[in-house]
Amino acid sequence: MKVLDLCCQNDHTFEGWFGSEADFQDQHQRGLLQCPLCGDSQVRKVLSAPRIQRSARTVSAQEPVLPAASTPLPASAAGGADHSVASLQAAWLEVARKIVAQTEDVGAHFADEARRMHHGEVPERAIRGQASREETVQLLDEGIAVLPLPGIATKTLH
Repeated sequence: MKVLDLCCQNDHTFEGWFGSEADFQDQHQRGLLQCPLCGDSQVRKVLSAPRIQRSARTVSAQEPVLPAASTPLPASAAGGADHSVASLQAAWLEVARKIVAQTEDVGAHFADEARRMHHGEVPERAIRGQASREETVQLLDEGIAVLPLPGIATKTLH
């Protein structure tokens, strides 16, 4: 698993999890990566601190405790960033991870699978995946309840 720090054009920093560098490149080239805060698809990798877990152990009082890459930094440590933005980002990422954990990823077949469930061809279940703007509008016009959520359909939040 490859964990990358990503950033959009609006300087929102977020974490992405990928199976490999090739998986990141593929999703990036296909325009599947989006900022979870603003939906911007102009995403780039940024420098990140490595996370090394050698074994489970107790941290001594002298050792600094560093936040995980997914833990937003306090406003004072984030170069003066607005604390409410960091709080919003943390809350959004928590919700996004719960959605990923509680739904089945049907990938690019989202629109077809949503229709099949709507018509009773397959049992209803919680799904997520990718759909174009046009497919989403068509689903809504057909009376199929869908909720576009930028960044959720990707595998970046596991």
